[in-house]
Amino acid sequence: MRLYNTLTRQTESFSPLRGNTVRMYACGLTVYARGHIGNFRTFVCLDVLRRTLKSVGGYDMQQVVNFTDVDDKTIAGARKAGLELRAYTDQYIAAFHEDTLALGIESVEEMPRATDEANLKAMVKTIQRLEQRGHTYQSNGSIYFKISTLSSYGKLARLDHEGMQDGARVDSDDYAKENARDFALWKASGPDEPSWDFGVGPGRPGWHIECSAMALRLLDGAPIDIHAGGVDLIFPHHENEIAQSEGSTGETFSRFWFHVEHLLLDKGIKMSKSIGNVLSVKEILSQGYRASALRYVLLSTHYRKQLRFTWDSLAQAEESLRRLMDCLGRLDTVTAASSSSAFAERVESACERFDTRMADDLNTPGALGVVFELVRDVNAAVDAGTVSVEDVLIIRKAFDKFDEVLGVIALRRVEDEQPPVEVEEIERLVEERNAARRGRDFSLSDQIRDDLDDRGVILEDTPTGTRWKRK
Repeated sequence: MRLYNTLTRQTESFSPLRGNTVRMYACGLTVYARGHIGNFRTFVCLDVLRRTLKSVGGYDMQQVVNFTDVDDKTIAGARKAGLELRAYTDQYIAAFHEDTLALGIESVEEMPRATDEANLKAMVKTIQRLEQRGHTYQSNGSIYFKISTLSSYGKLARLDHEGMQDGARVDSDDYAKENARDFALWKASGPDEPSWDFGVGPGRPGWHIECSAMALRLLDGAPIDIHAGGVDLIFPHHENEIAQSEGSTGETFSRFWFHVEHLLLDKGIKMSKSIGNVLSVKEILSQGYRASALRYVLLSTHYRKQLRFTWDSLAQAEESLRRLMDCLGRLDTVTAASSSSAFAERVESACERFDTRMADDLNTPGALGVVFELVRDVNAAVDAGTVSVEDVLIIRKAFDKFDEVLGVIALRRVEDEQPPVEVEEIERLVEERNAARRGRDFSLSDQIRDDLDDRGVILEDTPTGTRWKRK
Protein backbone atom coordinates (compact mmCIF):
# COMPACT_ATOMS: atom_id res chain seq x y z
CA MET A 1 0.00 0.00 0.00
CA ARG A 2 0.97 3.63 -0.55
CA LEU A 3 -0.19 6.53 1.63
CA TYR A 4 0.46 10.25 1.50
CA ASN A 5 2.51 11.33 4.51
CA THR A 6 1.86 14.92 5.60
CA LEU A 7 5.23 14.96 7.39
CA THR A 8 7.23 14.35 4.20
CA ARG A 9 4.67 15.73 1.72
CA GLN A 10 5.15 12.54 -0.30
CA THR A 11 3.23 9.37 -1.09
CA GLU A 12 5.17 6.50 0.45
CA SER A 13 4.97 2.72 0.72
CA PHE A 14 3.31 1.70 3.95
CA SER A 15 3.58 -1.37 6.13
CA PRO A 16 3.38 -1.64 9.91
CA LEU A 17 6.56 -1.40 11.95
CA ARG A 18 5.79 -4.28 14.28
CA GLY A 19 4.52 -7.52 12.77
CA ASN A 20 1.19 -7.42 10.96
CA THR A 21 -0.64 -4.97 13.24
CA VAL A 22 -1.18 -1.33 12.30
CA ARG A 23 -1.10 0.91 15.37
CA MET A 24 -3.13 3.99 14.52
CA TYR A 25 -4.27 6.96 16.56
CA ALA A 26 -6.95 9.38 15.40
CA CYS A 27 -8.12 12.52 17.15
CA GLY A 28 -11.79 12.21 17.97
CA LEU A 29 -14.31 14.84 18.93
CA THR A 30 -13.98 17.53 21.51
CA VAL A 31 -17.33 16.77 23.10
CA TYR A 32 -18.79 20.20 23.80
CA ALA A 33 -21.39 19.87 21.02
CA ARG A 34 -22.77 17.28 18.64
CA GLY A 35 -20.42 16.46 15.79
CA HIS A 36 -21.24 17.90 12.37
CA ILE A 37 -20.88 16.33 8.93
CA GLY A 38 -17.53 18.07 8.46
CA ASN A 39 -16.28 16.08 11.45
CA PHE A 40 -17.85 12.96 10.04
CA ARG A 41 -16.18 13.38 6.68
CA THR A 42 -12.95 12.79 8.60
CA PHE A 43 -14.38 9.82 10.51
CA VAL A 44 -15.82 8.18 7.37
CA CYS A 45 -12.47 8.60 5.56
CA LEU A 46 -10.68 7.13 8.57
CA ASP A 47 -13.14 4.23 8.50
CA VAL A 48 -12.32 3.66 4.83
CA LEU A 49 -8.60 3.78 5.69
CA ARG A 50 -9.12 1.20 8.43
CA ARG A 51 -11.18 -1.04 6.14
CA THR A 52 -8.62 -0.75 3.34
CA LEU A 53 -5.72 -1.63 5.62
CA LYS A 54 -7.63 -4.75 6.67
CA SER A 55 -9.24 -5.82 3.38
CA VAL A 56 -6.63 -4.77 0.81
CA GLY A 57 -3.49 -4.67 2.95
CA GLY A 58 -4.36 -7.77 4.95
CA TYR A 59 -3.32 -6.11 8.22
CA ASP A 60 -4.69 -6.35 11.73
CA MET A 61 -5.65 -3.13 13.50
CA GLN A 62 -5.02 -1.57 16.89
CA GLN A 63 -6.78 1.76 16.58
CA VAL A 64 -7.44 4.44 19.16
CA VAL A 65 -9.96 7.27 18.71
CA ASN A 66 -10.19 9.56 21.73
CA PHE A 67 -12.75 11.88 23.25
CA THR A 68 -11.44 15.23 24.45
CA ASP A 69 -13.77 15.71 27.42
CA VAL A 70 -11.83 18.40 29.29
CA ASP A 71 -10.65 21.64 27.70
CA ASP A 72 -11.69 25.29 27.61
CA LYS A 73 -14.79 24.57 25.51
CA THR A 74 -16.13 21.60 27.48
CA ILE A 75 -15.60 23.42 30.78
CA ALA A 76 -17.38 26.54 29.49
CA GLY A 77 -20.21 24.47 28.04
CA ALA A 78 -20.77 22.50 31.24
CA ARG A 79 -20.79 25.68 33.30
CA LYS A 80 -23.33 27.31 30.97
CA ALA A 81 -25.56 24.22 31.05
CA GLY A 82 -25.33 23.95 34.83
CA LEU A 83 -24.01 20.37 34.63
CA GLU A 84 -21.07 18.45 35.98
CA LEU A 85 -18.39 18.07 33.31
CA ARG A 86 -18.90 14.29 32.98
CA ALA A 87 -22.68 14.59 32.62
CA TYR A 88 -22.28 17.36 30.07
CA THR A 89 -19.84 15.46 27.86
CA ASP A 90 -21.67 12.12 28.22
CA GLN A 91 -24.55 13.37 26.06
CA TYR A 92 -22.27 14.25 23.16
CA ILE A 93 -20.34 11.00 23.41
CA ALA A 94 -23.68 9.16 23.17
CA ALA A 95 -24.62 11.29 20.13
CA PHE A 96 -21.28 10.42 18.50
CA HIS A 97 -21.94 6.70 18.90
CA GLU A 98 -25.45 7.18 17.49
CA ASP A 99 -24.08 8.95 14.40
CA THR A 100 -21.24 6.49 13.78
CA LEU A 101 -23.72 3.60 13.98
CA ALA A 102 -26.00 5.34 11.48
CA LEU A 103 -23.08 5.87 9.06
CA GLY A 104 -21.83 2.30 9.30
CA ILE A 105 -18.49 3.28 10.84
CA GLU A 106 -16.72 0.28 12.37
CA SER A 107 -16.02 0.17 16.08
CA VAL A 108 -12.35 0.65 16.91
CA GLU A 109 -10.33 -1.13 19.57
CA GLU A 110 -10.02 1.77 22.04
CA MET A 111 -12.10 4.92 22.60
CA PRO A 112 -10.62 6.55 25.71
CA ARG A 113 -11.70 9.71 27.47
CA ALA A 114 -9.08 12.24 28.49
CA THR A 115 -10.47 12.30 32.02
CA ASP A 116 -10.07 8.56 32.58
CA GLU A 117 -7.75 8.28 35.57
CA ALA A 118 -5.23 6.04 33.78
CA ASN A 119 -4.94 8.64 31.02
CA LEU A 120 -4.53 11.56 33.42
CA LYS A 121 -1.72 9.69 35.18
CA ALA A 122 -0.07 8.99 31.82
CA MET A 123 -0.22 12.71 31.00
CA VAL A 124 1.50 13.56 34.28
CA LYS A 125 4.25 10.98 33.62
CA THR A 126 4.81 12.46 30.16
CA ILE A 127 5.08 15.95 31.67
CA GLN A 128 7.54 14.70 34.28
CA ARG A 129 9.74 13.18 31.57
CA LEU A 130 9.62 16.49 29.70
CA GLU A 131 10.67 18.29 32.89
CA GLN A 132 13.61 15.92 33.31
CA ARG A 133 14.71 16.62 29.73
CA GLY A 134 14.57 20.39 30.17
CA HIS A 135 11.59 21.14 27.90
CA THR A 136 9.32 22.83 30.46
CA TYR A 137 8.98 25.75 32.82
CA GLN A 138 6.34 26.86 35.32
CA SER A 139 4.41 30.10 35.53
CA ASN A 140 1.50 30.98 37.84
CA GLY A 141 0.89 27.35 38.73
CA SER A 142 0.83 26.16 35.10
CA ILE A 143 3.49 24.12 33.27
CA TYR A 144 4.48 25.11 29.74
CA PHE A 145 6.40 23.47 26.92
CA LYS A 146 9.27 25.72 25.77
CA ILE A 147 9.32 25.27 21.99
CA SER A 148 12.82 26.72 21.64
CA THR A 149 14.22 23.62 23.37
CA LEU A 150 13.22 21.38 20.45
CA SER A 151 15.07 22.19 17.22
CA SER A 152 12.66 20.18 15.10
CA TYR A 153 9.58 22.10 16.31
CA GLY A 154 7.41 23.10 13.34
CA LYS A 155 8.44 20.26 11.01
CA LEU A 156 4.89 18.99 10.40
CA ALA A 157 3.32 22.38 9.71
CA ARG A 158 6.49 23.70 8.01
CA LEU A 159 6.65 26.69 10.35
CA ASP A 160 9.15 29.51 9.92
CA HIS A 161 11.40 29.46 12.99
CA GLU A 162 12.26 33.12 12.57
CA GLY A 163 8.62 34.02 13.13
CA MET A 164 8.37 32.15 16.43
CA GLN A 165 8.21 34.24 19.56
CA ASP A 166 10.74 32.85 21.99
CA GLY A 167 9.37 32.83 25.52
CA ALA A 168 5.88 34.03 24.52
CA ARG A 169 3.09 31.93 26.02
CA VAL A 170 -0.40 31.02 24.88
CA ASP A 171 -2.91 29.72 27.40
CA SER A 172 -5.89 29.03 25.14
CA ASP A 173 -6.43 25.44 24.04
CA ASP A 174 -7.30 26.67 20.55
CA TYR A 175 -5.23 29.25 18.71
CA ALA A 176 -4.31 30.41 15.25
CA LYS A 177 -1.39 29.34 13.09
CA GLU A 178 0.53 32.54 13.54
CA ASN A 179 0.76 31.93 17.28
CA ALA A 180 3.78 29.59 17.40
CA ARG A 181 4.34 30.05 21.11
CA ASP A 182 5.01 28.07 24.27
CA PHE A 183 1.87 26.12 25.14
CA ALA A 184 0.36 24.79 28.34
CA LEU A 185 0.96 21.18 29.31
CA TRP A 186 -0.78 21.39 32.68
CA LYS A 187 -3.03 24.32 33.51
CA ALA A 188 -3.73 25.74 36.93
CA SER A 189 -7.48 25.39 37.37
CA GLY A 190 -9.61 28.45 37.86
CA PRO A 191 -12.51 28.75 40.32
CA ASP A 192 -15.08 25.98 39.92
CA GLU A 193 -12.97 24.25 37.24
CA PRO A 194 -12.16 20.53 37.41
CA SER A 195 -8.83 19.76 39.02
CA TRP A 196 -6.64 16.71 39.54
CA ASP A 197 -3.32 16.21 41.33
CA PHE A 198 -1.20 13.24 40.30
CA GLY A 199 2.26 14.65 40.95
CA VAL A 200 2.73 17.99 39.17
CA GLY A 201 0.39 20.09 41.29
CA PRO A 202 -3.37 20.61 41.19
CA GLY A 203 -4.82 21.50 37.81
CA ARG A 204 -5.96 19.94 34.55
CA PRO A 205 -4.31 18.96 31.29
CA GLY A 206 -3.79 21.21 28.32
CA TRP A 207 -5.44 20.04 25.13
CA HIS A 208 -2.36 18.69 23.37
CA ILE A 209 -0.87 16.55 26.15
CA GLU A 210 -4.03 14.47 26.23
CA CYS A 211 -3.52 12.87 22.82
CA SER A 212 0.22 12.34 23.24
CA ALA A 213 -0.26 10.44 26.47
CA MET A 214 -3.20 8.35 25.28
CA ALA A 215 -1.49 7.41 22.02
CA LEU A 216 1.74 6.35 23.71
CA ARG A 217 -0.04 4.49 26.53
CA LEU A 218 -2.58 2.58 24.47
CA LEU A 219 -0.40 1.87 21.41
CA ASP A 220 2.62 0.60 23.32
CA GLY A 221 5.01 3.48 22.82
CA ALA A 222 6.68 5.30 19.97
CA PRO A 223 6.85 5.18 17.07
CA ILE A 224 3.24 4.48 16.19
CA ASP A 225 2.40 3.69 12.58
CA ILE A 226 -0.23 6.31 11.69
CA HIS A 227 -1.57 9.42 13.35
CA ALA A 228 -4.69 10.83 11.69
CA GLY A 229 -7.19 13.66 11.83
CA GLY A 230 -8.55 16.64 9.93
CA VAL A 231 -6.22 19.16 8.24
CA ASP A 232 -7.30 21.79 10.75
CA LEU A 233 -5.39 19.84 13.43
CA ILE A 234 -1.98 20.02 11.74
CA PHE A 235 -1.23 23.18 13.68
CA PRO A 236 -1.24 23.67 16.56
CA HIS A 237 -2.53 20.35 17.81
CA HIS A 238 -0.52 17.77 15.92
CA GLU A 239 2.61 19.89 15.87
CA ASN A 240 2.42 20.17 19.64
CA GLU A 241 1.74 16.46 20.00
CA ILE A 242 4.98 15.78 18.15
CA ALA A 243 6.88 18.19 20.41
CA GLN A 244 5.57 16.58 23.59
CA SER A 245 5.92 12.99 22.43
CA GLU A 246 9.37 13.29 20.88
CA GLY A 247 10.58 15.60 23.61
CA SER A 248 9.63 13.01 26.27
CA THR A 249 10.75 9.84 24.48
CA GLY A 250 13.56 10.92 22.16
CA GLU A 251 11.86 8.77 19.49
CA THR A 252 9.87 9.56 16.36
CA PHE A 253 6.25 9.89 17.45
CA SER A 254 4.44 8.70 14.31
CA ARG A 255 5.83 7.30 11.07
CA PHE A 256 2.89 8.52 8.95
CA TRP A 257 0.57 11.51 9.31
CA PHE A 258 -2.80 11.20 7.57
CA HIS A 259 -4.99 14.29 7.18
CA VAL A 260 -8.47 14.70 5.69
CA GLU A 261 -9.37 17.94 3.91
CA HIS A 262 -12.25 20.24 4.82
CA LEU A 263 -15.88 19.79 3.92
CA LEU A 264 -17.27 23.01 2.43
CA LEU A 265 -20.84 24.19 2.05
CA ASP A 266 -22.25 25.07 -1.37
CA LYS A 267 -20.86 28.62 -1.22
CA GLY A 268 -17.36 27.36 -0.45
CA ILE A 269 -17.64 28.18 3.25
CA LYS A 270 -16.03 25.88 5.80
CA MET A 271 -18.46 24.27 8.21
CA SER A 272 -17.62 25.33 11.75
CA LYS A 273 -19.24 25.12 15.17
CA SER A 274 -17.79 28.50 16.07
CA ILE A 275 -19.51 30.08 13.05
CA GLY A 276 -22.72 28.17 13.70
CA ASN A 277 -23.25 26.96 10.11
CA VAL A 278 -23.18 23.28 10.95
CA LEU A 279 -25.29 20.36 9.82
CA SER A 280 -25.43 17.20 11.91
CA VAL A 281 -26.02 13.65 10.71
CA LYS A 282 -29.28 13.68 12.66
CA GLU A 283 -30.47 16.85 10.92
CA ILE A 284 -29.79 15.40 7.47
CA LEU A 285 -31.62 12.18 8.28
CA SER A 286 -34.58 14.20 9.56
CA GLN A 287 -34.88 15.70 6.05
CA GLY A 288 -35.65 12.25 4.65
CA TYR A 289 -32.18 11.40 3.35
CA ARG A 290 -30.57 8.09 4.15
CA ALA A 291 -27.32 7.66 6.03
CA SER A 292 -26.01 5.44 3.21
CA ALA A 293 -26.35 8.37 0.78
CA LEU A 294 -24.52 10.67 3.19
CA ARG A 295 -21.74 8.11 3.66
CA TYR A 296 -21.48 7.81 -0.14
CA VAL A 297 -21.10 11.59 -0.48
CA LEU A 298 -18.45 11.74 2.25
CA LEU A 299 -16.27 9.08 0.63
CA SER A 300 -16.86 9.96 -3.02
CA THR A 301 -14.19 12.70 -3.17
CA HIS A 302 -10.54 11.89 -2.49
CA TYR A 303 -9.76 12.55 1.16
CA ARG A 304 -6.98 15.05 0.31
CA LYS A 305 -9.33 17.22 -1.75
CA GLN A 306 -11.91 19.60 -0.34
CA LEU A 307 -15.45 18.24 -0.53
CA ARG A 308 -18.23 20.61 -1.61
CA PHE A 309 -21.44 19.46 0.13
CA THR A 310 -24.81 20.30 -1.42
CA TRP A 311 -28.30 18.87 -1.16
CA ASP A 312 -28.00 17.97 -4.86
CA SER A 313 -24.96 15.83 -4.01
CA LEU A 314 -27.14 13.81 -1.65
CA ALA A 315 -29.78 13.35 -4.35
CA GLN A 316 -27.07 12.22 -6.80
CA ALA A 317 -25.76 9.77 -4.20
CA GLU A 318 -29.26 8.36 -3.80
CA GLU A 319 -29.47 7.80 -7.56
CA SER A 320 -26.06 6.11 -7.65
CA LEU A 321 -27.02 3.80 -4.82
CA ARG A 322 -30.32 2.95 -6.52
CA ARG A 323 -28.39 1.92 -9.63
CA LEU A 324 -26.08 -0.22 -7.53
CA MET A 325 -28.83 -1.91 -5.54
CA ASP A 326 -31.00 -2.39 -8.65
CA CYS A 327 -28.12 -4.21 -10.29
CA LEU A 328 -27.73 -6.51 -7.30
CA GLY A 329 -31.48 -7.05 -7.22
CA ARG A 330 -31.54 -8.06 -10.88
CA LEU A 331 -29.23 -10.96 -10.08
CA ASP A 332 -32.20 -12.61 -8.37
CA THR A 333 -33.85 -12.97 -11.80
CA VAL A 334 -30.98 -15.00 -13.32
CA THR A 335 -31.91 -18.61 -14.04
CA ALA A 336 -29.45 -19.68 -16.79
CA ALA A 337 -27.28 -22.66 -15.89
CA SER A 338 -24.43 -22.23 -18.38
CA SER A 339 -21.40 -20.18 -17.36
CA SER A 340 -19.00 -17.94 -19.26
CA SER A 341 -15.37 -17.95 -18.19
CA ALA A 342 -14.92 -14.62 -19.98
CA PHE A 343 -17.39 -12.89 -17.67
CA ALA A 344 -15.74 -14.40 -14.58
CA GLU A 345 -12.45 -12.96 -15.84
CA ARG A 346 -14.04 -9.49 -16.14
CA VAL A 347 -15.21 -9.71 -12.54
CA GLU A 348 -11.75 -10.81 -11.38
CA SER A 349 -10.19 -7.90 -13.29
CA ALA A 350 -12.60 -5.48 -11.61
CA CYS A 351 -11.58 -6.76 -8.17
CA GLU A 352 -7.90 -6.34 -8.99
CA ARG A 353 -8.41 -2.79 -10.31
CA PHE A 354 -10.48 -1.88 -7.23
CA ASP A 355 -7.71 -3.06 -4.90
CA THR A 356 -5.07 -1.25 -6.96
CA ARG A 357 -6.92 2.04 -6.70
CA MET A 358 -7.59 1.75 -2.98
CA ALA A 359 -3.98 0.73 -2.33
CA ASP A 360 -2.90 3.94 -4.11
CA ASP A 361 -3.54 6.43 -1.29
CA LEU A 362 -7.23 5.53 -0.97
CA ASN A 363 -8.33 6.53 -4.47
CA THR A 364 -12.03 6.21 -3.66
CA PRO A 365 -13.28 8.04 -6.80
CA GLY A 366 -11.29 5.62 -8.95
CA ALA A 367 -12.52 2.63 -6.96
CA LEU A 368 -16.14 3.77 -7.30
CA GLY A 369 -15.53 4.08 -11.04
CA VAL A 370 -14.55 0.40 -11.11
CA VAL A 371 -17.68 -0.53 -9.14
CA PHE A 372 -20.01 1.21 -11.57
CA GLU A 373 -18.17 -0.17 -14.62
CA LEU A 374 -19.02 -3.61 -13.25
CA VAL A 375 -22.62 -2.50 -12.61
CA ARG A 376 -22.86 -1.53 -16.30
CA ASP A 377 -21.32 -4.82 -17.44
CA VAL A 378 -23.59 -6.90 -15.20
CA ASN A 379 -26.72 -5.08 -16.35
CA ALA A 380 -25.75 -5.57 -20.00
CA ALA A 381 -25.06 -9.27 -19.43
CA VAL A 382 -28.37 -9.79 -17.61
CA ASP A 383 -30.18 -8.05 -20.48
CA ALA A 384 -28.41 -10.30 -22.97
CA GLY A 385 -29.10 -13.43 -20.93
CA THR A 386 -25.40 -14.30 -20.75
CA VAL A 387 -25.16 -14.44 -16.95
CA SER A 388 -25.48 -17.81 -15.24
CA VAL A 389 -26.40 -18.79 -11.71
CA GLU A 390 -22.74 -19.68 -11.24
CA ASP A 391 -21.72 -16.19 -12.42
CA VAL A 392 -24.11 -14.64 -9.90
CA LEU A 393 -22.14 -16.16 -7.03
CA ILE A 394 -18.91 -14.67 -8.38
CA ILE A 395 -20.53 -11.27 -8.92
CA ARG A 396 -22.03 -11.13 -5.44
CA LYS A 397 -18.68 -12.09 -3.93
CA ALA A 398 -17.02 -9.22 -5.83
CA PHE A 399 -19.53 -6.65 -4.60
CA ASP A 400 -19.17 -7.98 -1.06
CA LYS A 401 -15.43 -7.46 -1.41
CA PHE A 402 -15.96 -3.89 -2.59
CA ASP A 403 -18.21 -3.24 0.36
CA GLU A 404 -15.67 -4.48 2.87
CA VAL A 405 -13.98 -1.16 2.06
CA LEU A 406 -16.82 1.16 1.06
CA GLY A 407 -19.43 0.04 3.60
CA VAL A 408 -22.45 1.39 1.68
CA ILE A 409 -24.16 -1.77 0.43
CA ALA A 410 -24.50 -3.39 3.85
CA LEU A 411 -25.69 -0.08 5.27
CA ARG A 412 -28.26 0.25 2.48
CA ARG A 413 -29.56 -3.25 3.12
CA VAL A 414 -30.04 -2.51 6.80
CA GLU A 415 -31.96 0.64 5.87
CA ASP A 416 -34.11 -1.32 3.42
CA GLU A 417 -35.21 -3.60 6.24
CA GLN A 418 -36.35 -0.75 8.45
CA PRO A 419 -39.46 1.50 8.63
CA PRO A 420 -41.14 3.75 7.49
CA VAL A 421 -42.87 0.80 5.86
CA GLU A 422 -42.19 -2.48 7.61
CA VAL A 423 -40.95 -5.32 5.42
CA GLU A 424 -43.82 -7.54 6.57
CA GLU A 425 -46.35 -4.90 5.50
CA ILE A 426 -44.71 -4.50 2.10
CA GLU A 427 -44.75 -8.24 1.47
CA ARG A 428 -48.39 -8.47 2.60
CA LEU A 429 -49.43 -5.66 0.24
CA VAL A 430 -47.47 -7.20 -2.63
CA GLU A 431 -49.36 -10.47 -2.12
CA GLU A 432 -52.69 -8.59 -1.96
CA ARG A 433 -51.80 -6.86 -5.21
CA ASN A 434 -50.82 -10.16 -6.81
CA ALA A 435 -54.19 -11.59 -5.76
CA ALA A 436 -55.96 -8.54 -7.18
CA ARG A 437 -54.14 -8.95 -10.50
CA ARG A 438 -55.01 -12.64 -10.66
CA GLY A 439 -58.66 -11.64 -10.09
CA ARG A 440 -58.28 -8.93 -12.78
CA ASP A 441 -59.06 -6.22 -10.24
CA PHE A 442 -56.60 -3.81 -11.82
CA SER A 443 -58.07 -0.80 -10.04
CA LEU A 444 -57.12 -2.27 -6.64
CA SER A 445 -53.76 -3.42 -8.00
CA ASP A 446 -52.92 0.08 -9.20
CA GLN A 447 -54.11 1.60 -5.94
CA ILE A 448 -51.79 -0.63 -3.86
CA ARG A 449 -48.87 0.17 -6.16
CA ASP A 450 -49.54 3.92 -6.01
CA ASP A 451 -50.00 3.91 -2.22
CA LEU A 452 -46.67 2.14 -1.74
CA ASP A 453 -45.01 4.55 -4.15
CA ASP A 454 -46.28 7.47 -2.07
CA ARG A 455 -44.75 5.80 0.99
CA GLY A 456 -41.35 5.39 -0.68
CA VAL A 457 -41.63 1.83 -1.99
CA ILE A 458 -41.39 1.05 -5.73
CA LEU A 459 -42.84 -2.16 -7.18
CA GLU A 460 -41.40 -3.75 -10.33
CA ASP A 461 -43.13 -6.57 -12.18
CA THR A 462 -40.62 -9.03 -13.68
CA PRO A 463 -40.97 -12.40 -15.43
CA THR A 464 -40.03 -14.08 -12.15
CA GLY A 465 -42.46 -12.10 -10.00
CA THR A 466 -42.90 -8.72 -8.34
CA ARG A 467 -39.82 -7.10 -6.81
CA TRP A 468 -39.81 -4.12 -4.48
CA LYS A 469 -37.27 -1.51 -3.46
CA ARG A 470 -37.22 1.65 -1.42
CA LYS A 471 -36.76 5.00 -3.11
